[in-house]
Amino acid sequence: MIAGAQMRAARALLGLDQRDLARLSGLSLPTIQRMESSEGSVRAVVDSLEKVVDALTAAGVELIADGAPSTGVGRGVRLIARSEKRRPTHVA
Repeated sequence: MIAGAQMRAARALLGLDQRDLARLSGLSLPTIQRMESSEGSVRAVVDSLEKVVDALTAAGVELIADGAPSTGVGRGVRLIARSEKRRPTHVA
């Protein structure tokens, strides 16, 4: 599954706006907007989810499932579960 926040983060890493993702995935802009506004996992037709994941992957983003290791190389981000978040330390 993909989360709405994960879709937004992937777009940000790629420098895409919602219209770009709609075009790349072959979905409508309202569909992308609805998917991205989802709290937690996106609930959509499996075909639509696959189109989004395929488009993001083809554009150069590795989507990492919760608890899965990343096998790719390059820069990226991973959301840390709230219970695991620590207060940032500042180096003087």
